Amino acid sequence: MNRSDLQTLGERELAKQQSTGCRLLCCGSTPCLSSGGTAVQEVFKGILKENKDLKAELAVVSTGCMGPCSRGPLVRVQRQGEPDVIYEKVTPELAQEIFKKHVSGEDTNQAEANILPGDIPFFSKQKKVVLANSGLIDPERLEDYVAQGGYMALANALREMTPEEVCSEIIDSGLRGRGGAGYPSGLKWNLVRRAKTDKKYVVANGDEGDPGAYMDRTLMESDPHRVLEGMAIAGYAVGAEQGFIYVRGEYPIAAKRLEKAIRMAERRGLLGSRVMDTAFNFRIDIRIGAGAFVCGEETALMASIMGRRGQPIPRPPYPAQSGLWGYPTLINNVETFGSIAPIINNGAEWFAGIGTAKSRGTKIFALAGQVENTGLIEVPMGISLREIVFDIGGGVPNGHTFKAAQTGGPSGGCIPADYLDTPVDYDSLRELGSIMGSGGLVVMDDTTSMPDVAKYFMEFCMDESCGKCVPCRVGTVQLYRILERVTAGIATRNDLTIMEELCTMMQETSLCGLGQSAPNPLLSTLRYFRHEYEALIKDDLPLTSDRFALATSSVLPRQEVS
Repeated sequence: MNRSDLQTLGERELAKQQSTGCRLLCCGSTPCLSSGGTAVQEVFKGILKENKDLKAELAVVSTGCMGPCSRGPLVRVQRQGEPDVIYEKVTPELAQEIFKKHVSGEDTNQAEANILPGDIPFFSKQKKVVLANSGLIDPERLEDYVAQGGYMALANALREMTPEEVCSEIIDSGLRGRGGAGYPSGLKWNLVRRAKTDKKYVVANGDEGDPGAYMDRTLMESDPHRVLEGMAIAGYAVGAEQGFIYVRGEYPIAAKRLEKAIRMAERRGLLGSRVMDTAFNFRIDIRIGAGAFVCGEETALMASIMGRRGQPIPRPPYPAQSGLWGYPTLINNVETFGSIAPIINNGAEWFAGIGTAKSRGTKIFALAGQVENTGLIEVPMGISLREIVFDIGGGVPNGHTFKAAQTGGPSGGCIPADYLDTPVDYDSLRELGSIMGSGGLVVMDDTTSMPDVAKYFMEFCMDESCGKCVPCRVGTVQLYRILERVTAGIATRNDLTIMEELCTMMQETSLCGLGQSAPNPLLSTLRYFRHEYEALIKDDLPLTSDRFALATSSVLPRQEVS
C-alpha cells in the first residue's frame, strides 16, 4: 500500500461513516468493560441482529477510553448534523431507551438523567493530541484509524523526509520522554541514528506499574496503531528494522489489540518488508512482562526482552550505545511514541506552541483518589494543579477538603494544598520534591494520614525491589519497619533522623531508579507534613515486650532473598 492507496482507503471509510444515520459508540476500555460495558454492547448488537434492515442506518462501534472512567459504562451517540450526546452509567435497560430515542425516534425521556454535557470542565479544559482518536474509533479496525489520517505521518516521513530531518523535527518540537525522566526525545533518537552498526532496535516501554496509573494501558487499548506508527517512524529515523513492544502481563486487552493491529498493518504493507513500497523494512513484535515493576527500568526491561532475569545493570554504556544483544537501542515510553505522528503531521512548531518553554506539548494523567471525576485526561503542560483537581476533577467529594496530590507514583512525591497553583511541568514538580513520572495523579483529602501514605509506597517498593543491590534491598525494608513503628505510635525522634539518613544513602548508592527514587514519597511527606510524624512520636512510652518486638523486627523482607 502506497500513500495514494492509504488516502483512498481513508476517504472511503470516512464516507461510509458519514453516510450512517446513527453511530452508537460504546466504550470498550478496561474500566467501562469492568463496570458492565460488555452487557451494554450486547444489547445494541442484539437489536441490530434482530433488525437487519437497520444495518445501513445504524452502526454499533466498540471504542477505546472516553475519559471519565468513574462514570462508565459510557455511550456516545453520533448523528450527522447534530452534536454528540454522551450517556453515563449506562445499563442494559438504559441501552434500550437510548435506542428508542435516537434510532426509533420514540418520545422517551427516561435516558435524559444520564446525559453527560459535552461542555463540562472535564472535557473543555483538556487538549487531546495523543488521545485525539481515543473513544472515537474502533481500535480493532485499521480502517477507522486510517479514516482519521492514520499512517499518513509515516508515509510523509518515508517519501518527503530524510532520517536526519525526522530527528531534527522531533528535536525542534521539544518533546521530552513521557516515561518519567523527561529526557529530550530527539537527542536520544540522534544518538541511535549516528551509531555506526549493522543492526539497531526500537523498544516501546509499556510496562507501567505505578499504583493508580493506567495511561499506557489505555493508549495501547484505545489507539494501538498510533503507537505502531510512532515506532515505525522512529525505526526509519534511527535506522532500525526491528521493534519490540514490552507490555505488562496484567494488560491482556492491550496485548490482544496490539497483536491484531500488527497483523492488520502487515497485511496492508504498513509494517514488515518494503513498508509502503519503499526500501524501508520494519517488523514489530510483542513481549509480555511477568509483572515485575523493576522492568519499567530500561536495562531491566531489555534483560527481560532477551529472556534473562529482569534486573538492572549499571550505566554507562547507555542503551543508545549498547542495548539489546549489544546493539544500539532506542527506548521510549508508549505515550512518547503516541506523540510522534501528530508532530510529523502538524510540524514541530505547532507542538512546541503547546505547553511551557521547557515542557512542550501535552501530558496524559490518570486522575484517581478522592476526587469527584476520576479518569484519564490529557492536558497541556503548564496547567495548574488546581485546574486539574477542581475544574477537570470536579473537586474533593463528600464535603472534605483537598490535602495533597501525589504525582509520579512510588518515585514521586506529595504536593500540599499550598502549592495548588503550581504549573504541572517537569521542572516545577521537581522543585517541590516530586516528579512528573509516567502520569499517575492521586488526590488525597483531609482524612488521609500522610505517614500511612509513605508506608504504603515504601511497602510497594520493598515488595518490588529486585534484590540485586543492598541499598535498595535492605534500605526499603528498614524504612518500612521504621514507618511501621511510626504509624503504630512507638517510634522515637531518633527514628525520624535515621529515616532521613537512610533516604539519602539510598538515593546516592542504589543501582537503578527504583532504589534511588523510593525515598521520594517519604521525604516529601516529611517535608510538608512533618507535624503528622511528630504527633505520632511517643518518646516516653515504656519499652513493653510488644514494642520491643516491633522495634527489633527482622530486616529481611517477607520472602527472603537468597
